[in-house]
Amino acid sequence: MQNHKPLLVGITGGIGAGKTTAAKIFQTLGIPVYYADDRAKWLMANSPSLKEQIAAQFGKEAYHEDGTLNRPFLAGKVFSDPEQTKRINGLVHPAVKDDFEAWAARQDAPYVLKEAALLFETGSYQDLDHVIHVFAPVDLRISRVLSRDAHRSREQVLAIMERQWSDTQKNKQADFTISNKENQMLIPQVMKVHKALSEKA
Repeated sequence: MQNHKPLLVGITGGIGAGKTTAAKIFQTLGIPVYYADDRAKWLMANSPSLKEQIAAQFGKEAYHEDGTLNRPFLAGKVFSDPEQTKRINGLVHPAVKDDFEAWAARQDAPYVLKEAALLFETGSYQDLDHVIHVFAPVDLRISRVLSRDAHRSREQVLAIMERQWSDTQKNKQADFTISNKENQMLIPQVMKVHKALSEKA
């Protein structure tokens, strides 16, 4: 029987900064990780109440006849329209918050990680005890994304970066920072943060 509630810790970073890589190192140390963006996609496809809300807001075409999410339709509606982006986020983020809290309550660990790209931008960092920010130089991030995602262009990557807070803003707001440059070792930095969080917990 679990007697304590784990600390809720966010791990974030701009596109290509390496937050997922850092999160996986924490996982090898036995820390449960909740991948918020993947989970959001799952909830949009599987949560009856969220599906109902999305269909009500964006039309029945948001889902195919077999009940699966019509991604191209939704992306077309939302991607270039800040107002529509706000509307879908207003439905998805509360669903993810509830799902994360229910998941965290089931974990038996000193702390858990919520891995998400837009923790600061959406304000969801306010629901967490601590936040780790993983950062890297912009040029390095762009080259990482372009070698990883064949379907993205440099312009698309820059457009995504523009919608995210700058590293300077995030570093100011974060409790812990991890620098993921080519010449800086990730594992010792993760170990240091892990030790600090384990002591806090």
